Amino acid sequence: MPGNNAVNIEVFAERHFIKSFSKKYKAKWDVTLLAIMAELERIDALILTSRAETVCDAGDILIIKTKFRVAGTQESAKTSGNRCIVAWHKQQQSVSVLLVYTKTDLSGHNETAEWQQIIKNNYPAYKHLF
Repeated sequence: MPGNNAVNIEVFAERHFIKSFSKKYKAKWDVTLLAIMAELERIDALILTSRAETVCDAGDILIIKTKFRVAGTQESAKTSGNRCIVAWHKQQQSVSVLLVYTKTDLSGHNETAEWQQIIKNNYPAYKHLF
């Protein structure tokens, strides 16, 4: 059934930048994370918006970059610099959250190359997609 995907936050994503979002925004982050998860459950609709882009389409697995804003802030999803990288397993109807970051979390000049390297280094199952 479209729009009913299971969402899982990977351990690496939780331990790294999600932890800093949680410390910085406290209760606002809890609300934001629930909203992100609800959106990802319906990722088939989300990819039709300007807040999401398919970065890699490997048939059953799509790597998607989404934009989000933290609840209670004045920034838009686009201008906030907040991003979420997910793997959508269409056949399994599941979404794995691989990385949640803000642009300032990445130190390089090429944001895409940097997050792709983080994925390659920490997720062997997705390494071949880049």
